[in-house]
Amino acid sequence: MKQIKLYLRIIFSVSLLFVLSNCKQNKQTLVSTNPTIKEVAKEIMANTNTCALITVDSLNRPRVRMMGTLQPDEDFTVWFGTNSISRKVEQIQQNPEVTVYYTQEGNSGYVMLQGTAQLVNDDKVKEIHWREDWKQFYPHYPDDYLLIKVKPTWIEVVSYKYNITSESENWEPQKILFD
Repeated sequence: MKQIKLYLRIIFSVSLLFVLSNCKQNKQTLVSTNPTIKEVAKEIMANTNTCALITVDSLNRPRVRMMGTLQPDEDFTVWFGTNSISRKVEQIQQNPEVTVYYTQEGNSGYVMLQGTAQLVNDDKVKEIHWREDWKQFYPHYPDDYLLIKVKPTWIEVVSYKYNITSESENWEPQKILFD
């Protein structure tokens, strides 16, 4: 009888170790497959064809326009092409603080980037951020084509797909802060 109890204890202990080991492996798998907030932000930004660029006009009114997107840089810097005589150029010259808003497919989340815009008129840099399908908008390329470079100050992220949501008390979204 003592041998049977010992045998059952050994089987139970081995089974318990196996189950705990399996749980630990599953937990590690879950953690490694859950994307970070930066990865989710990058995914939303990269999978959006258009976003909203918000500037402030001379009367301190926000001005919103749809912009075609380019892939964000590794450090979340975003680039836009614009006509050198557009109103947003003057608005950025007067106040470089801008907001860029990306909506996740199916309206299940968003990225809101707050940053500082800089106008770039360097032909080599413009070539790097050029899309052939923009020829119709810039018939005198590169002369009528100007870049807007936006360096992020902070980013807010909400993604119901990845369970990244706002605080329940004040609805403040998760943030990524930049130097």
